[in-house]
Amino acid sequence: MATSSSALLRAPRLRFSSSSTLSRLSTTTSFSASSSQAYASFANQKQRFLSTKAFRSLRWSATTRWSHGVNWLGCGSSVSLRAQARTAAPVLDRNLSTSATEHAFKKILTSLPKPGGGEFGKFYSLPALNDPRIDRLPYSIRILLESAIRNCDNFQVTIDDVEKIIDWENTSPKQVEIPFKPARVLLQDFTGVPAVVDLACMRDAMKKLGADPNKINPLVPVDLVVDHSVQVDVARSENAVQANMEHEFRRNKERFAFLKWGSSAFHNMLVVPPGSGIVHQVNLEYLGRVVFNTDGTLYPDSVVGTDSHTTMIDGLGVAGWGVGGIEAEATMLGQPMSMVLPGVVGFKLSGKLHNGVTATDLVLTVTQMLRKHGVVGKFVEFYGEGMGELSLADRATIANMSPEYGATMGFFPVDHVTLQYLKLTGRSDKTVSMIETYLRANKMFVDYNEPQQERVYTSYLQLDLADVEPCVSGPKRPHDRVSLKEMKSDWHACLDNQVGFKGFAVPKEEKDKVVKFSFHGQPAELKHGSVVIAAITSCTNTSNPSVMLGAGLVAKKACELGLQVKPWIKTSLAPGSGVVTKYLLKSGLQKYLNEQGFHIVGYGCTTCIGNSGELDESVSSAISDNDVIAAAVLSGNRNFEGRVHALTRANYLASPPLVVAYALAGTVDIDFDKEPIGTGKDGKSVYFKDLWPSNEEIAEVVQTSVLPDMFKSTYEAITKGNPMWNQLSVPSSTLYSWDPNSTYIHEPPYFNDMTMDPPGPHGVNDAFCLLKFGDSITTDHISPAGSIHKDSPAAKYLLERGVDYKDFNSYGSRRGNDEVMARGTFANIRLVNKLLNGEVGPKTIHIPTGEKLYVFDAAMKYKAAGQDTIVLAGAEYGSGSSRDWAAKGPALLGVKAVIAKSYERIHRSNLVGMGIIPLSFKPGEDVETLGLTGHERYTIDLPSKISEIRPGQDVTVTTNTGKSFTCTVRFDTEVELAYFDHGGILPYVIRNLSKE
Repeated sequence: MATSSSALLRAPRLRFSSSSTLSRLSTTTSFSASSSQAYASFANQKQRFLSTKAFRSLRWSATTRWSHGVNWLGCGSSVSLRAQARTAAPVLDRNLSTSATEHAFKKILTSLPKPGGGEFGKFYSLPALNDPRIDRLPYSIRILLESAIRNCDNFQVTIDDVEKIIDWENTSPKQVEIPFKPARVLLQDFTGVPAVVDLACMRDAMKKLGADPNKINPLVPVDLVVDHSVQVDVARSENAVQANMEHEFRRNKERFAFLKWGSSAFHNMLVVPPGSGIVHQVNLEYLGRVVFNTDGTLYPDSVVGTDSHTTMIDGLGVAGWGVGGIEAEATMLGQPMSMVLPGVVGFKLSGKLHNGVTATDLVLTVTQMLRKHGVVGKFVEFYGEGMGELSLADRATIANMSPEYGATMGFFPVDHVTLQYLKLTGRSDKTVSMIETYLRANKMFVDYNEPQQERVYTSYLQLDLADVEPCVSGPKRPHDRVSLKEMKSDWHACLDNQVGFKGFAVPKEEKDKVVKFSFHGQPAELKHGSVVIAAITSCTNTSNPSVMLGAGLVAKKACELGLQVKPWIKTSLAPGSGVVTKYLLKSGLQKYLNEQGFHIVGYGCTTCIGNSGELDESVSSAISDNDVIAAAVLSGNRNFEGRVHALTRANYLASPPLVVAYALAGTVDIDFDKEPIGTGKDGKSVYFKDLWPSNEEIAEVVQTSVLPDMFKSTYEAITKGNPMWNQLSVPSSTLYSWDPNSTYIHEPPYFNDMTMDPPGPHGVNDAFCLLKFGDSITTDHISPAGSIHKDSPAAKYLLERGVDYKDFNSYGSRRGNDEVMARGTFANIRLVNKLLNGEVGPKTIHIPTGEKLYVFDAAMKYKAAGQDTIVLAGAEYGSGSSRDWAAKGPALLGVKAVIAKSYERIHRSNLVGMGIIPLSFKPGEDVETLGLTGHERYTIDLPSKISEIRPGQDVTVTTNTGKSFTCTVRFDTEVELAYFDHGGILPYVIRNLSKE
């Protein structure tokens, strides 16, 4: 009998509730009473049944209809995997067909009538539960509730799970675990390529185990947007888009062909070709459904993505957040996500932004506030009368930077502003009517014209929009906000301060030095704070017409007054979709941006992710030879040191119009209130206020230039590709033919020698410390996405295989090759490893010999000797982008455990997914207070049976120097313990699929 992949991919925490008899029991319960009473009734019936002979001879089969419209048969052991790990599972006879197709909540499946007659379809009605607790739930939690009800099969999702969510007010403080089944998965190519590589490799593993490889197939819609590969090789040119795309295809032809193969080899996968836009803007303007209607069943859109800024879609009222690539792969294959039911911070907005204040200023202010409040692992939900003053694009900007303020989501419930945006972006009137009707009927729509039901939040924050002032963030972290009026003094403080997030420790006698050089035959000069990169980039801002057209207006006024950006500043404009180009052209402002050097360079992430391209050689030499603290100003969301460009040690996040202003000034060392930006053609000083457009000016040009037809025409053609994409020839096979000579796509070793028996948990014995870190080590430090340094182990590997330096491409583009990525782990040139006593760079000390080696070389030396390694770290370890290679890389280097003060949410999950043990120091303790030098050997004694390990339990770490200390094991759920037992999430998935 064929069985479902997803039935076997159940969470190990699930109970004896999968039997058809239990399903019949559950469906006899009346849900006209409160759901808590219903659950109590069901639980009593379940307990009586468990004591009967019927249970001991249980036999069943089931058919389930999934939210994405795929029908399949499902069966599996009724015993949890957790229990299987502890004792032998009972043998079940699965021949007798029963009525398990009945849904536990079928009584609340309700028709949704159309306004003009007929029906849109049916939906699971939250009001029909008649439970007053639901009315007090945050809107974001209601989406989790609806998903649990709709997917409740008493197997993967139980009535107990539904009750936990309904009782959120009481259960969320207890860190209870729930399953969640997102409606779809979103990928970009940097993370999408390794995801498809893993899926292809899993098919091979299935074949080796004698199972059907075609069981490895997405069961939910998967959208992959190719946006991370374009680099700014050519700038300040009318031909930049075409030239950069040609470079992009030359470098990435093999990767692109692989993705094109994947789009046909795997079902349910849409690939949006290069040159179309940035994944999150495409998601916002086109892919986001808001409400699904699948085979006549309506339900809210929800999405997890392999990019941390997937949260941008929260601005559209769609629940979405970033996960690691390996988690996303499991979700694609039907595995429910196991998550801790989050607290929700209520963020009340009031008032109105002052004239001249942008959405970027607002999001940088919100980011700083939420960082200070502490929202890691929580949802943030925005509400209040100030919501009406924010456009959808403004909301999306705030939602986009959820990772920077640490929240899982920054959620804006659907209201009239949302509906207006859906119409603007070309969604049909019929679709918008269905969305509004459904959300109103299911109490998921906010109408600010009606009295508001009081909702309960875990904690509260409030911001008067009138208090927001123009600002930037930097020079090294996105939450280090600096008011524009304080920028000059803050910059000078940074030059003086000791090296750190707000310091460069420039000697006093060096502060005012001027470096003169020749730029293509004309005299040029640089000082500390000189801008060498000015980039209008990133989904955070390019999706917002107000700030994009505002940048055009600044450029226009500068041209009219006779100001010109210095030619040695690398300027660029990378829109998030073709719509931006259309409205910049219609407004007539693109020509002024071109005159200032902000030509369109491509449609992708570019500078925001480190794809800024090379600086002119004369500029690079002037910076390097004279140790200049050069600056980049970009409209991005990340500015960690070493990310934007290796030579820009100061990196500031700013709105697009501010990017133009700083480019014109040529330096961040300026007080815009008091100092002129330059001298106009009439010989008079030109100040910031002379260039800055009013809100009315911006609103007028937005009104006349941003039109629905622009969105329709752009996205009608989006999947048609371009000639270079369409000419790629790919095989039609369902198994991938690996090329051993490829330096882009390589079969990873994760499943080598894999058997059907889980390896069980492992401890750590006499491990050496590979690296010793302080706070805020980001995924960029662990697994950089940018350029490959010419002296690095990865460079050596590529050169040995005949790859020229000019064709190295970036680490991000080579994530489909584990050999390159293992060598690129901890390869960030700005890495601060405390074993090196102050030296900065991607090296470490090999403790047994005292040699200073590249991290990769040291790790291989430990592995060759059969020696375990660990990493010591401070707070916020793994912050930044969701990057599964930041866990895969250390695993391939042989790292067995990480001991840190705290972790970024996604990274901790990724470590677990790769079988690495995450440990947390006890509060008040860290490397320094415990006096750990990193030269000790560490033993972590974990039980050898998974049944003896509990989520969050304490373990003792001992060293060979006699020191010992207690840590918390950061396996946060029972599911994660099962993954650890199997050696990681992907082996767990394969073993379960193979048992069908």
